Amino acid sequence: MARYVRVSPQKARLVIDLIRGAEAERALTVLGTARKRAARDVEKVLRSAIANVQRKAEDAGSPLDVDRLYVSRCVVNPGPVLKRFRGAPFGRAHGYVHRTSHIVVAVAEQAGSATRRAAEPTTTRGRVRKAIETARKQQKTQAQKKRAPKRSKKQEKAK
Repeated sequence: MARYVRVSPQKARLVIDLIRGAEAERALTVLGTARKRAARDVEKVLRSAIANVQRKAEDAGSPLDVDRLYVSRCVVNPGPVLKRFRGAPFGRAHGYVHRTSHIVVAVAEQAGSATRRAAEPTTTRGRVRKAIETARKQQKTQAQKKRAPKRSKKQEKAK
């Protein structure tokens, strides 16, 4: 759960609708490629939910197949509204609001996963974990591209 996120609930719901009921790996991929500002916040909450499920499974000592996780519940509720005023002509003031949201994402294991897991031994590291790592690598490369100085044609020829 993320509370008091500075994005309007209407805009966050557009992103939430993309991942509702999807597998965790696919949801991370969709959020990584979505061109909405709210996608970053929703992705952060989804990663937190996956980590919480893994931690609870470790503490309980029960086996968990991360690849079988899916988004079981996702909701965006409106948070408090910040009311502000801006100057207007002739000494008047016009009001406007900054909306906030409370984002809730829950993940669960698909039904029947425990019986399948008992039948077949899994030695994979987890597709979800790999998806998270590749997303981090992509973010790092994008950040490095932004920081790289632009070279002129003369500098490129010299290289």
